[in-house]
Amino acid sequence: MSKPIPIELNLHRYSKVLEVKYPDEVSFNLPCEYLRVFSPSAEVQGHGPGQQVLQVGKEDVNIEKIELIGNYAICLHFDDGHNSGIYSWDYIYNLSQNHQQNWQEYLEELAQAGYSRKQLPS
Repeated sequence: MSKPIPIELNLHRYSKVLEVKYPDEVSFNLPCEYLRVFSPSAEVQGHGPGQQVLQVGKEDVNIEKIELIGNYAICLHFDDGHNSGIYSWDYIYNLSQNHQQNWQEYLEELAQAGYSRKQLPS
């Protein structure tokens, strides 16, 4: 079964959050850093299972442009130059639904690799 298609995307540049609204009046706030480190691109995901590349130093990344790809996806253009990930509506929905779990796993991977996130001013 196909996941819902967003009815609205709002980029909050100052807070670096992409708000994704769905027809059932549910909305999700996805930080740009989260979207960047979970990019579906081969640069991040690799070309097969177990080839993912841990993304570090993306705390301050923002989205410069959102490009619609047909009726099925968007391409996010980040200010660090990354723009090769095609975020299908299903992928965006999965990122939305699993945000907390994905983020916790990412933080654990960072810690295991000896990295820590820099704290940004509020």
